[in-house]
Amino acid sequence: MKFNKKILACSLFSAAFMAVTAQAQLYKSVGPDGKVTYSDQPPSNQKQVEKKKLPSIAENNNFPPELALVVAKNPVTLYTATGCTPCNDGRNLLKTAGIPFSEKTVNTAADQEKLKQVSGDIQMPLLVIANVKFRGYSSDQWKDALDKAGYPSTNKLPKDYRYPAAEPASPPPPPKEAEPATPAPEAPKKPDNGFKF
Repeated sequence: MKFNKKILACSLFSAAFMAVTAQAQLYKSVGPDGKVTYSDQPPSNQKQVEKKKLPSIAENNNFPPELALVVAKNPVTLYTATGCTPCNDGRNLLKTAGIPFSEKTVNTAADQEKLKQVSGDIQMPLLVIANVKFRGYSSDQWKDALDKAGYPSTNKLPKDYRYPAAEPASPPPPPKEAEPATPAPEAPKKPDNGFKF
């Protein structure tokens, strides 16, 4: 019986791929000393365990486990404006480095108000890593912050990854639902006088 090496290689790759995608679960555990740990593996000896879903940016993207953990702990949000050259430079840096991020655009007065609530002013771009804010673009500062947050130094994004579309910082309120039409009043019924021939 001949053994086909290609079939074996495909089978092993498929099994490894299934194992990676099955690990898209995140576990939070608290040790006896109160130290919080996040992992893609359930802890074996710690009592307090909380199972968490990954943020929507990491949920269905088949990120490698090490990247999924960083995205869950330290999500990245970028606030930008149309025609802002430093904003474009910041976006390009994040994409080149393979950093998954959510982009919020600031184009209206409501968006500016939301940006003020988040950062205290309206300087852009604004990079937010977890709860740490970086006003203005500085490639060295941003790279250092992403490194300290645990993001890999090389691009680990899957080849088919697509960045989500930018959304307004202050999304418009959902459209009001049309009120149900009031039914027309029924015509009064004529009294029944018995049988008619």
